Amino acid sequence: MFTPKALTTFIGAAALTALPLMGLSEGESPAITVPDAETRLPLEDLRNFAKVFEQIRQGYIEEVDDSTLLEYAIKGMLQGLDPHSSYLDRESFDDLQANTTGEFAGLGIEVGIEGEHITVVTPMDDTPASRAGLKAGDVILRLSGKSMKGVSLDEAVERMRGPKGSSVTMTIARKGYKEPFQVTIKRDTVRVRSVRSELLDEGYGYLRISQFQLDTGGDVAREIQKLQRKGELMGLVIDLRNNPGGVLQSSVEVADAFLDEGLVVYTEGRNESANLKYSAEPGDLTDGAPLVVLINEGSASAAEIVAGALQDHRRAVVMGTDSFGKGSVQTVIPINNERAIKLTTALYFTPKGRSIQAQGITPDIVVERVKVTRVKPSSRTTEADLAGHLGNGNGGEERNSEDRKREKESREDWLDRDNQIFEALNVLKGLNLYAQRDRETRARFARAD
Repeated sequence: MFTPKALTTFIGAAALTALPLMGLSEGESPAITVPDAETRLPLEDLRNFAKVFEQIRQGYIEEVDDSTLLEYAIKGMLQGLDPHSSYLDRESFDDLQANTTGEFAGLGIEVGIEGEHITVVTPMDDTPASRAGLKAGDVILRLSGKSMKGVSLDEAVERMRGPKGSSVTMTIARKGYKEPFQVTIKRDTVRVRSVRSELLDEGYGYLRISQFQLDTGGDVAREIQKLQRKGELMGLVIDLRNNPGGVLQSSVEVADAFLDEGLVVYTEGRNESANLKYSAEPGDLTDGAPLVVLINEGSASAAEIVAGALQDHRRAVVMGTDSFGKGSVQTVIPINNERAIKLTTALYFTPKGRSIQAQGITPDIVVERVKVTRVKPSSRTTEADLAGHLGNGNGGEERNSEDRKREKESREDWLDRDNQIFEALNVLKGLNLYAQRDRETRARFARAD
């Protein structure tokens, strides 16, 4: 059940789930004031509303109770303001909380649709689905005895969720198995990871942030430490593509992880409480390593805060395509024990005062996502392939055509998988080359002095 809490501010993309962002001091509840109807509400318009209400009440083809009609009126009033203000019933608020914390009761399985069938994309690590042995590519034929053929993705996800401790039986078709088989899985609390990392090349890391949850700032710090344990981190790609936004404090923490000082973001609204500033604290987790931030049209709100802050401070090269352009802030205001409204109350601005609203972040280097087809060279013969060739003058290791082919395939793995990440890695390597040249030049002048 929804209970009144402190004001909670939200940032999220249009048509995407908004997430809690900021609030009053812990334990404080907002005061809800009711204006004097005679001084604030136009009497004639109220009469018109009452007439429309009565006409629907008496003449609509199906009977609708007064409470439901008034709830519809509230929804319409909020939806008429802007795309992000909305009415939250108990179910909507519960979904919002699940997205914010990244926790929900379910099976821990990512699914997609192939043809008319719900198919397992991947079972999440350490979840009921992975422990039950589900595998990528499994087709879910039935769920608790009901056919899943033709079921929409949203409906499939809704059916799989349920109370912690409850069980569901799946009928699975798997490649290599002659007959479908059944698996019974007990639902448990599932934690959705918003951050993951890996090495793109020796010394160059990749950090993917899918959304900004309450713990994303800490998760980023832990993933960076994991990368650093593998060796010196000479550069990092931060992937914010298709990130719809999320918790404001987490976006500030992420930007702060790469900044030593300075403003990260500020908000401005009609009420004084909406005017806030967030600044970075000393300490760069990467010790100044070069950064490339990837964005696209799906990068919104909190993702744009991070990209904008790092761009304004010239801390990162922003690559990709223009971001979504949502620069407004929503506040969740409880109405009663089961109802709340999400109201746009402010705009946010980057450190240099840029408003992202309806404009977005423009990348420093535009790189479209494309499928790359390489042109194969006509000949792969090298000097090292020729019989009787001379050895390397410095005694270095020879590299024949097969050696080069293996190295090339390793380098171009990311080109095949994701050309934007491939280009970001090249930029990082270029930045490191010039940084090394500058260090060597300064060292020579220091010795000369």
